Parts: sequence; C-alpha cells; structure tokens
Amino acid sequence: MIFPKRILAGGLVIVVLAIAVFFIFFRGKEEVRAEKGGEESSRPTLKAEEAGLPVKVTRVERGELVMKLKSPGEAYTEKKIVVKAEVSGTIKNLGVKEGKQVRAGELLVEIDDLEYRLKLERADALRLRYLSELLLEKQFAEPDKAPDPQAEQRIKRAEEEFSRASSLFSQGLISRAEFEKARKNYELVMIETGRMKEEVMASAKGLTQAEIDVKIAQMELDKTQIRAPFSGIVTDIKVSPGETISVGRELFTLVDISEIKVQAKVLESEVGKLKVGHEAGLKFSAYPGKTFKGKVEAISPVINPEDKTCTVHILVENPSREIKPGMHAEVEIAADIYQDRVIVPQAAILVRGGRKLVFVVEGELAKWRYIDVGLENEDFAEVLDGVKEGELVITEGHFTLAHDARVRVAQE
Repeated sequence: MIFPKRILAGGLVIVVLAIAVFFIFFRGKEEVRAEKGGEESSRPTLKAEEAGLPVKVTRVERGELVMKLKSPGEAYTEKKIVVKAEVSGTIKNLGVKEGKQVRAGELLVEIDDLEYRLKLERADALRLRYLSELLLEKQFAEPDKAPDPQAEQRIKRAEEEFSRASSLFSQGLISRAEFEKARKNYELVMIETGRMKEEVMASAKGLTQAEIDVKIAQMELDKTQIRAPFSGIVTDIKVSPGETISVGRELFTLVDISEIKVQAKVLESEVGKLKVGHEAGLKFSAYPGKTFKGKVEAISPVINPEDKTCTVHILVENPSREIKPGMHAEVEIAADIYQDRVIVPQAAILVRGGRKLVFVVEGELAKWRYIDVGLENEDFAEVLDGVKEGELVITEGHFTLAHDARVRVAQE
C-alpha cells in the first residue's frame, strides 16, 4: 500500500514533536530535583559555617609559675608500734581483728587479773597494818616541844635553797647531781629539826615501803588491760584467746595511716631551691591519673656521700587510707616560684614552622598569634610577648584551625 507523500510528511512531524515534548518534560523535572537537592545539601554547610567550629578556651592570667623538681619516693608512717605484754598471764579476751580500726584508749586485750588483784589486796592490808601501828605510837608519844628560833631559820634557809635548786634543774641550768645534793641537804635539816618526824617514823615502821608496794601492785593490775595508745589499724596479730603469755611477748602491730610521710631524694645541687612548707604532688602506681597533695615537712641537714642526695620528708593527709606504707611514689616538689608572670596553659601552644603560637578568640574569629615564651613547666608557660592578660586562648579544637576561622566557644 502506497501512502501519499503529504500524509507521510505530516506523520513524521508529529513523531518529532512528541519526542521533543518528552525530553523537555523529563529534563525539567530532573533540573527541579537537582536544584532542590542542591539547596538541601548546601543548607547544613551554610549552618556549620555560620555557627563556627567548636573550641574550648581559657583566659590568659597573671600569676605564679612554679618550677618543680622530680624524685622517686617511698611512703612510710611514724605512728607504728608493736604492742607487747608488760605482765605475764593468760589472755582472757582478745578484742582485735586483722585490719580493725580502733580508737585511742580502746580496750584491746584483757589478761586474767585474779593473781594481780590478790597481790594488791595483800600489799594494801600490810599498808593498813603499818598505818595502824604508827597512829597508836603517835597517840602515846610525848608532846612536841616549842619551835626553836634558830631551827626555824635553818628550815627557812634550807627550803629557799631547795626551791631555787628545783627551779634551776627544771630549766636545765644545773645537773641532776647538784639537784640531788640540794634535796639531801634539805631533808637532813628537816630531820634534824624534827619537821620530818612523822615521815621518819613511817619509814621506820615500814609504812613507806608498804605504800610503794601498793602502788606497784596497782600498776601491775592496770597492765592486765591493754588499751590502744593512739587511734589506728590493727595488723599482724600473733596471739590467740586463752594463750598463756610472758612479759615482752609481741601481741600485734598498731599503725596509724591517717597521715602518711613520703621520703624523697633530691640532688645536692638542687637542695637550695627547697624550703619547708613548699607544696608537692605525689603519684602512686596504684592510683593512675590521681595526684595527691602534700607539703615539705623537713629537709635533712646531711648529704649522702655515696649518691650526693639529700633526703626530703613530705607530709600527706590520708583520710581515706588509700596510701599504704611502702608504696612507691613519683614526687614533684615545688622549687623555684616566680611571681607575677603572664602565663598560658601548655595545651594552648602550637608549633608551626619552628615557631610557637596560640589562637586568640576575637569575637567569633580565631586569630593566629606568634608568642615569645620565657620560663616553662609541664603545665604552663610564661608569655613575654604576643598575648595580654585577660584574652581568651584556645586549648582544644585548634590543631587544624586557620587564621580568621569562625569558631564557637564550647566552654571557657
């Protein structure tokens, strides 16, 4: 079948128009989608740029810069004793356990006291017997004679000399031998003049010795009860209830670690930088990341001739009992202290091109500043030029910053 040319040409035009409409319609949709997608994808970027990069800052301050000395050290305590029995006998009650915290004066051990009570009663009965005999003899004795004026003068002079000797001895100005000589002279005058008649009679009757025996018996009875001499922790118990012990037997160890001391060694060349009262930081391997604070309590006056070091004693409060005697410590002691310096944290300082710099926040922008650094320690550096007191320097989030980058302060 043969179509006329006019019909064929018209059909061809219709097909071309259809294809053109199809491409225009779908291409327009894709452009609209692309435009919408581009807008959506660009919005977060614009917001991020407007908000700025988050950074942390600190304020430049004027204060003291402390240079520290480092030294190994070892913890110890001065309040550590081995409690021993002062009388023999059988342990009636053992009121301690390993690791128990006890208070000063608390009863810890009781020794059977029956034997010691009987000794005290016997000594007291003998004392009463001598006292009764003395009172009877005084009752029937001749009346005292009138005082002799010369004897009164001797007594007064002897009392003054003895009082003076007692005062000088208490001040350490005379020896014990000189004090004893003055005391004997005083007693001799008192006996010769009859002023110590009752004391002499009591001694002759045995009353004085009996009173001493009572005191000794009471003291031994008191020692059957063993009390804590100070507050602390009981450890290393070596006896059991019901055990018979002798004088001098070790019972247990009492240690107080509420205050700990650390012994450190400082080189001879650096001793002159230290002073009593200087602060010290201590780190123990048992507590990583934690620093304990202490103070220099004493500096040894002697240099060890072998290693040319000086021993420094540091006092550390230890209320939670974390630090144990014998622990190894890394010690940092404040040595030279420089006052009134402009300082910034070491975390704020970067090195670029061999020069030190910091980023200072001005408004919402980070400004690149080269600085001249003076003295430094591990935590801070003295700034001689480049920043001023009161300015904000970036300490976190500044490693990839550029000059005039927009930033947002997360924390000051």
